[in-house]
Amino acid sequence: MKNLMFAAVLSLGTMTAFAQEETVVEETVATEVVEAQDAFAEVAVEEVPAAISEALEAAHPGATISKAFMNKDAQYKLEVAKEDGETAELYADAEGNWIEK
Repeated sequence: MKNLMFAAVLSLGTMTAFAQEETVVEETVATEVVEAQDAFAEVAVEEVPAAISEALEAAHPGATISKAFMNKDAQYKLEVAKEDGETAELYADAEGNWIEK
């Protein structure tokens, strides 16, 4: 009887030794809105420097500026309507040099 009891305890102990505890961890995903350092603020189209308007006419004849935005580094983001009906988003510095974004 002792052997039977010993075998039962031993097998129960072995089974619990290999049991894995399952834990459920809830993940909380926090969405953080971060304003980019080069955030652009809308400006009047009339405020766009002449150098940019001239560069636009040279690069895209007949294109017009629909909206203009400027950041703290005096870089301009332009929403442009081309003559063929397409729209484009272009970036330039105050001197009319195009910037790749």
